[in-house]
Amino acid sequence: MTKPDIKFIASDMDGTLLDENSQLDPKFYEVYEKLEANGIMFAAASGRQYYSLAETFAPLKDRMFFIAENGTLVMHKGQELYSCTIERSEIDAIVNTARSIDSAHLVLCGKRSAYIETQDPQALDEFAKYYHRCESVEDVLTVEDDFIKVAICHFGGTESLVFPTINQYFGETHQVVVSGKIWLDVMNAKASKGAAIHHLQNTLGFSYEQTMSFGDYFNDVEMLQQSYHSYAVENAHEGVKKYARFTAPSNKESGVLQVIENLFK
Repeated sequence: MTKPDIKFIASDMDGTLLDENSQLDPKFYEVYEKLEANGIMFAAASGRQYYSLAETFAPLKDRMFFIAENGTLVMHKGQELYSCTIERSEIDAIVNTARSIDSAHLVLCGKRSAYIETQDPQALDEFAKYYHRCESVEDVLTVEDDFIKVAICHFGGTESLVFPTINQYFGETHQVVVSGKIWLDVMNAKASKGAAIHHLQNTLGFSYEQTMSFGDYFNDVEMLQQSYHSYAVENAHEGVKKYARFTAPSNKESGVLQVIENLFK
């Protein structure tokens, strides 16, 4: 069987590349060296903030690609390659609607930092996992930045408690995606991990057939669709698996690394 000609690999983080404890398998660095030696680019494609991703991959932060904030910001060697912002005039409506949802906590995501209003300890602990550069402010609508996403956290579950309301008001004008069990993101209608990869395909010169990606949740759908070698990990949401051509072992088994290592056998 002929080995696929892969030039670019993108992997989601939480629930995909990271294990059930949100830890990166130390073997990743060995695998990355093989990728680089074979001229294969690698991107961490996540809803996480760029600064959080750069810290997670500190030894490689000036070598790999970062598709951050669910595709709204792409960084390489500290330089912005692509971004997809939300008009300031639209931010007020999104934020105020998020505020109206009982027990929801919002994060206003800008290129320079994330901004939060809540002081709820549980929410602060959750935010700290994904937003390493974060400012607490009295009113996020007073902040000046280039905004790329409004993230909403609800510990009761966003699919049932947040999505219906947000989608009702913004589903036709924005990208509204359930990105995890307790997370939902609102972005520019054109924004997605898939759109970011499409931009990189056009600018870096690799094709759909040369693209491999891994995901587990609805914010990964467009990325899977933009990659011929698309993998849903075994633990992926059942509604996401239909968008992937292949299945990888679960994140508990380092399934992403298993599939990548098979490229070199």
